[in-house]
Amino acid sequence: ADTIVFDKTGTLTKARPTVKEVVPFNGRKEADMLRVAACLEEHFPHSMAKAVVKAAQDQNLEHEEMHSKVEYIVAHGIASTIQEKRVVIGSYHFVFEDENCVIPAGEQEKFDSLSPEISHLYLAIEGVLSAVIGIEDPLREEAPAVLAALKEGGITKTVMMTGDSERTAAADEYHAEVLPEDKANFIEAEKAAGRTVIMIGDGINDSPALSAADVGIAVSDGAEIAREIADITITADDLQELVTLKELSAGLMKRIHGNYRKIVGINTTLIVLGAMGILTPSTSALLHNMSTLGISLKSMENLLPETL
Repeated sequence: ADTIVFDKTGTLTKARPTVKEVVPFNGRKEADMLRVAACLEEHFPHSMAKAVVKAAQDQNLEHEEMHSKVEYIVAHGIASTIQEKRVVIGSYHFVFEDENCVIPAGEQEKFDSLSPEISHLYLAIEGVLSAVIGIEDPLREEAPAVLAALKEGGITKTVMMTGDSERTAAADEYHAEVLPEDKANFIEAEKAAGRTVIMIGDGINDSPALSAADVGIAVSDGAEIAREIADITITADDLQELVTLKELSAGLMKRIHGNYRKIVGINTTLIVLGAMGILTPSTSALLHNMSTLGISLKSMENLLPETL
């Protein structure tokens, strides 16, 4: 492989996000908006949703079932009805483009001043922005070293795909505010350009991309469907396992090619010596079997003895 595509949340990040701020709009109260958000997000098995629910719990904000049936739109957000008012929460794309919600009059400057260092969930009631929840999910400490090691191992292109806004994305190459189909289409385009692509993800919305990639890798604590579709599953404790995987594959291919050259060389030599009458057929057969046994035993050694 020469290209590796990372989903951001849960792969390059620790998937242990925390709510850093709740910014109310349209005259709403911070606590009320966090309560409403938690009421909706408790139905969604995602790390950012869990962060919202935990923040409400930490502030002792009860978020009993006060809504109607919850509608979950994959990779977009959540919609429901509370007191006969439509409430939506999710990405910028979902809230402002799909749902056509608007920023309250006179609060554009407040919206523009939101911290660019964190991710955002947008909460709107009756088509008007009511709160923005800022969530922090820092990159894994080992991520820069892992990316550097992968490049040394032959990966020439590293890409990060995220549903967050462009302000919160950070990588050598990144694509922000992407949908599940966008990730899959990007991978298909890379493959059409002659590149061999690895995709690493953990969520339901990563499934199309994991399936489209030459090799799909899921993290063990991600969504079950992602693990089912992926070719490989790794633990999420340390991304260094990706480097080990790359070294193992490189070592394996090196050994296969080396064994092939040895076998062809030995057999060619035996054939030539037999044709010249230097070796008898029985001796040639004995040497052939001995060489096969020797190469097989040599191949049983660990590929990376210093790490295994």
